[in-house]
Amino acid sequence: MMKRFTLLLLALLLIALPLGGCRRDKGGTDVHVFYYTYSDPYISSVRAALDRELSGAGLSYQDYDGNGNQTTQTEQIRTAVTKGAKALLVNIVNTGSDDAAREITELAKNAGIPLIFFNREVSDTVVKSYNNCAFVGTRAEEAGILQGEMIGEYLLKNYEKCDLNGDGVISYILFKGEEGNNEAIFRTKYSVEEANKKLTDAGKPALRFYDASNKDGYLVDKNGQWSATAANEYMTTALTAYNTAAGNMIELVICNNDGMAEGAISALNAAGYNKGGESKAIPVFGVDATDAAKTLIKNGQMAGTVRQDAAGMAKALLHLAKNATTDGRELMADTTDFTVDDAVQKIRIHYEKYVG
Repeated sequence: MMKRFTLLLLALLLIALPLGGCRRDKGGTDVHVFYYTYSDPYISSVRAALDRELSGAGLSYQDYDGNGNQTTQTEQIRTAVTKGAKALLVNIVNTGSDDAAREITELAKNAGIPLIFFNREVSDTVVKSYNNCAFVGTRAEEAGILQGEMIGEYLLKNYEKCDLNGDGVISYILFKGEEGNNEAIFRTKYSVEEANKKLTDAGKPALRFYDASNKDGYLVDKNGQWSATAANEYMTTALTAYNTAAGNMIELVICNNDGMAEGAISALNAAGYNKGGESKAIPVFGVDATDAAKTLIKNGQMAGTVRQDAAGMAKALLHLAKNATTDGRELMADTTDFTVDDAVQKIRIHYEKYVG
């Protein structure tokens, strides 16, 4: 009888174990973390870093994959609220308007649960609407400015080599991650503007978008996923008409993130470019400094990227999560070591140039 009871007890314990993506304790799950998609390379690095931080701090947590669907993510948050979450960390899916962010904020506010948005920025109005709400992310324009500076610096050092058809102007293609997202908007805007500033100050002409019929000056991932697949498909198509044989080869590739840079490089590889070593190469620039991008830069297949500090973001999120789950602590307590906006509860993580 005792043996049967022991086996039953062991079976119940096994059933109670978590099924991955979380750490639990007897008090349930304290911190619920909602990612817009697990498939984003940078988000994957944030998730890995934050999981380590939360585990090391002894906080129980649960990760959720929104898979790029706002309805899915909002329902996940509703469920977490019902379960009695102590803190909600949200990498929101939809950034084109405040609607989703407002709905999530109301859910948290009505339940009295601290809410921390991160990475994908929500408006000051949303954050200010709930005193237990904060945001952890970057300054949207900073990545674009740094990327543009890098591009300008690189071209001035390698101008004749990059000007493949010798017409004196560098033609470029630009891949935008999604519409309506501030990070994508400012990376697209400033990458070109800052590069042009460097070039024109040195007496060189401004960059020219490869396709004169495209008045936007970019090609956007229509699914809003910032994906390697979208960039690869666009680049492959572009190279059929814009190539060395036609005398109009694309001479520069600008990408909103490293995932899209990888996709573009794959297309260039198929066309015989950017294979590393002494092979002919088109300069490709991204953002995030993912491990894959660092390897491509080391191998001479990619020119540069902008480092987005996943570990730094995770540490800031842990600090707020600890505040949120500690009785009597204010959400923004002891944040003087972080860069915080003056008028709103937003913590900023800085970017850095990375060329290997």
